[in-house]
Amino acid sequence: MAIVKSISGIRGTIGGRVGEGLNPLDIVRFVCAYATQRQKNLPNNKTLVVGRDARISGEMLDTLVTGTLIGMGYNVVNIGLATTPTTCLAVAGEQAAGGIILTASHNPKEWNALKLLNEKGEFLNAQEGQEVLAIAEAEDFVFAEVDNLGKVTYKDYLPYHIANVRNLQLVDTDAIAQANFTVAIDAVNSVGGIAIPALLRALGVNNVVELNCTPDGHFPHNPEPLPQNITQISTYLREHKADVGFVVDPDVDRLVIVCENGDMFGEEYTLVSVADYVLSHTPGDTVSNLSSTRALSDITKRHSGHYTASAVGEVNVVAEMKRTKAIIGGEGNGGVIYPESHYGRDALVGIGLFLSQLAAKKCKVSELRKTYPNYYNSKNKIELTPAINVDSLLATIKEAYKNEKINDVDGVKIDFEQGWVHLRKSNTEPIIRVISEAQTPQEAENLATMIMDKVKKMV
Repeated sequence: MAIVKSISGIRGTIGGRVGEGLNPLDIVRFVCAYATQRQKNLPNNKTLVVGRDARISGEMLDTLVTGTLIGMGYNVVNIGLATTPTTCLAVAGEQAAGGIILTASHNPKEWNALKLLNEKGEFLNAQEGQEVLAIAEAEDFVFAEVDNLGKVTYKDYLPYHIANVRNLQLVDTDAIAQANFTVAIDAVNSVGGIAIPALLRALGVNNVVELNCTPDGHFPHNPEPLPQNITQISTYLREHKADVGFVVDPDVDRLVIVCENGDMFGEEYTLVSVADYVLSHTPGDTVSNLSSTRALSDITKRHSGHYTASAVGEVNVVAEMKRTKAIIGGEGNGGVIYPESHYGRDALVGIGLFLSQLAAKKCKVSELRKTYPNYYNSKNKIELTPAINVDSLLATIKEAYKNEKINDVDGVKIDFEQGWVHLRKSNTEPIIRVISEAQTPQEAENLATMIMDKVKKMV
């Protein structure tokens, strides 16, 4: 059993004793803390949105969360089974004080989580998240008296979300319809099974092959959309005729693309490709996090724009996008953030823009992939002990490579001519994550090994 309380919310495995897992008592306490924080910041707004993915435990959480918010005097707009980006849009659409998304994203079925949104439908920042944690620790809650209890309204926000995507200027529904695409999808038996087929048909795609689209929370494979987990759709594309495959995680904020021949397009290249399309029509700047591929920087420069790297984490990417007025950004895990829609990772937006690009290029997905620079990454970790001073260790590494391009916004990233290495302390585990990238897998591995060997000599 596990429970992790952080500034971005609370997540854990279902069951166990109090404090050992995600259980009803901790759920209620944390929801009360969030409601109290919202009341403090927006005392005159008594509306909150609740949406959830299709996890087996989702109905239990939904009942507890909705009932608790009503008990705190909030009117709840419950949008039921809904993607994370749909819930984000619903908060703005309802002009609510915030929202709670019930999802553990790509984690296995035994996990669930409360993800917390502000009044803009964006994730709480570090200060707001810390306030919630402090309130939860103090347990200083004031519940509504009987005449001031909230009420619940049930709404379906998927049509609103689909209309948002269709109405984006760069989403060309006519071109998509004329292309007569056959699209295969794997929705890992979660809410993508509801949202993605409906979106595709609204975009003019009549030939949709649905794999794992029953939203019952019984994941047919590890729900993280990594190559080793999505062999079913890859095999389907090799053996049958389809133009492209799309894979999403359980809450549909990450988009992975599979080529028509079954090869992986590469999750890092979802954002690269969509950014290429957007930049070709709208000159501007881009942002991704420090652990994302250099290819986005290359493509941005190709379009005469400026690329900036942020600290890891969606909230950090969004903050940097706002600061630099970037027209598109995201994360290398298949997360596309397009401010013309909203400031949040959104697989539906990614699909609309990618299919528009594919229709305009009139080429195969594998051919489109060849137009982008090839980079390969290596992901490693160094185990930590309590005696290790991580800040001192990272400072030493920074000094050792001071003649290279260094970014210390989040850990230390060293940019070499032939690639880069990013070291950062994990927020959830006693490890240093070491991610490297180069133009061949072996070069990426060699870069990581070089830095890891130097670190190990220091500990």
